[in-house]
Amino acid sequence: MSSQNASVKSILFALLANFGIAVTKTVAAIMTGSGSMLAEAIHSYADCANQGLLFLGLKQSKKLAEEEHPLGHGKEIYFWSFIVALMLFSMGGLFSIYEGTHKLSVHEGLNRPEIAIIVLSISIILEASSLYGCITQIKKVKRKGVSLWQWTKNTRQSELVVVLGEDIAALLGLSLALIAIVLTVITGNPVFDALGSISIGVLLLIVSIFLGIKVKGLLVGQSADKETREEIKALLEARPEIDEVLNAITLQLGEYIMVSVKAKMANVETDEQLILNINACEKALKTSNPAIRWVFFEPDSEE
Repeated sequence: MSSQNASVKSILFALLANFGIAVTKTVAAIMTGSGSMLAEAIHSYADCANQGLLFLGLKQSKKLAEEEHPLGHGKEIYFWSFIVALMLFSMGGLFSIYEGTHKLSVHEGLNRPEIAIIVLSISIILEASSLYGCITQIKKVKRKGVSLWQWTKNTRQSELVVVLGEDIAALLGLSLALIAIVLTVITGNPVFDALGSISIGVLLLIVSIFLGIKVKGLLVGQSADKETREEIKALLEARPEIDEVLNAITLQLGEYIMVSVKAKMANVETDEQLILNINACEKALKTSNPAIRWVFFEPDSEE
């Protein structure tokens, strides 16, 4: 299964779940007057917009290379993933903190809290299903034996990391909102509802900062993952056309990879044979990993 298909499916799962949840939360927030519920509704709408931006990023990243963008538009997905992280920070985190702070000052009570509890419970089930779908897609593209946390730290698929982060934040946020409302009902103190909203905001800020740092590295320019780099080096060192690999650089460009190689080539009789040997190495690289789109090969005698 291609990484692109896994990304599309994960984003679609999240979009469908979040839209249904957002509408339900909005109705419940109006009926109950819950700050935590309103914060959750805004969070879900922001998530829907975020998934739309990720779809846009995937589409833009598929644009063909041209003169002004000779290596294609693969890094578009990193840009839009970064925008999503910023939206999660502003529309999600900051608004939730503001709403909770406002509720602390006015001390408004809850109307019909049972509605909020029912909606949040259903939303937790739906969000858990979306998270399960995302993790299922990730398992199809990550290497065997790699934990989810290791994959999250090392993957170059920013869109999948963003969806995973959103789903985890949403599920934890829903749980916090439910706890806050239950405590408000038990104690009769609306401060718990306000604190729930603030807690959700802090959670979203933490997740958005993590995502922002992760995507920033890809935007600036990051190599392929360690396993891919090792596979490329091992393949080159095993080629009979190469005496020594002096340097091998990779650059992740969205779904695709650029490879630059500097190698001491085996002695040959003619320049034409040298060219054929280089072409054979380039073809072997692209055959071994379909994500390798560009190969630049420099024969040399020293590093």
